[in-house]
Amino acid sequence: MKTKSSRRGGGFTLIEIMIVVAIIGLLAAIAIPNWARARQISQSDACINNLRQIDAAKQQWALENGKSVGQLPTSASLNPYIGRLQNGRDLFCPLNKSKGVAWSGYSGSINVVSVMPACANYDTTASAGGKHPASLDTSKQ
Repeated sequence: MKTKSSRRGGGFTLIEIMIVVAIIGLLAAIAIPNWARARQISQSDACINNLRQIDAAKQQWALENGKSVGQLPTSASLNPYIGRLQNGRDLFCPLNKSKGVAWSGYSGSINVVSVMPACANYDTTASAGGKHPASLDTSKQ
């Protein structure tokens, strides 16, 4: 009497594995651009919020020290008003290439008290691809 031995195991066929890989690739193709866009938006929002904090610190600095609207504060004079740890050293533009450097992206564009602070790393027109300074002034955006 002959016995038939079946080689059919519980594994997956090549077709099944290819279908799973194709589905994972499709999901990755959809998710990665959305993740990159969400990251860019969150960095831009953090930059704008830092600008708001800098502007509030400038106003408070001017009020407490009796400064006029035409005077320019330094980043060192604004550190006590920023309310960050380590004398404001963690205040940096998230869009700047040199992350973690104190006041990177903002130190050159704090501006005088009457002018809103700006950030040259902020791009207001993502479709145009050109860099435009960030500003709290909504008429420029």
